[in-house]
Amino acid sequence: MKITTRSMLALTVVFIINSTVSFAQSMSKKYRTIKVEVEINASADRVWEAMVLDYGEISNFSPYIYSSNYISGSLKGEQGAKRKCSFNEKGTRWTHERIEEIDMQNMIMRNIVIDAEKFPLDLDNSQAYYRVKDNGNGTSTASYEFQFRTKPAFIGAIAKGNFKNTLKGTLIGLKHYVETGEKVNAVNGKYKEIKKRYPNVKVVKG
Repeated sequence: MKITTRSMLALTVVFIINSTVSFAQSMSKKYRTIKVEVEINASADRVWEAMVLDYGEISNFSPYIYSSNYISGSLKGEQGAKRKCSFNEKGTRWTHERIEEIDMQNMIMRNIVIDAEKFPLDLDNSQAYYRVKDNGNGTSTASYEFQFRTKPAFIGAIAKGNFKNTLKGTLIGLKHYVETGEKVNAVNGKYKEIKKRYPNVKVVKG
């Protein structure tokens, strides 16, 4: 088949349109918001390193993740970096995520899910902000803000409670990991042992 310049241009346009539909976050529909935060007895730089710069290593501190790793050639936490997170032992429930925006100076990162298996999320209307604030006294505050819409939308109220608990548990895992160096994930089950030690995860919204 002869490929003309016109046909090549047409294919390129189709590819761009499909890529935009698949990966761009429009946030055009009504979504729900959860924001939680916790104080960590460590410098902001150390918390930012664990939370964002070691992007592919979230299984170091998330009690709900069995494994995590960089994908698509990503090597570190920077804009465009991608990771896969597995939420069950068989690896059949997972998300592919990407750092969409990152502000190193102000320690703010916007994370999106670009693909998922067995997650009731409207990917075009869901995103998360990771933030770290230096408290000026040797401690820092880490926060997650999750803006989401479920698919189907009517289960949003039910899912919100589950998502809130997940975010709170992940912050507790982060706090424990940064302060002690001990990993918290779904494989070692450490969260059940430590969660009562850290009751001060603050729900800012949700």
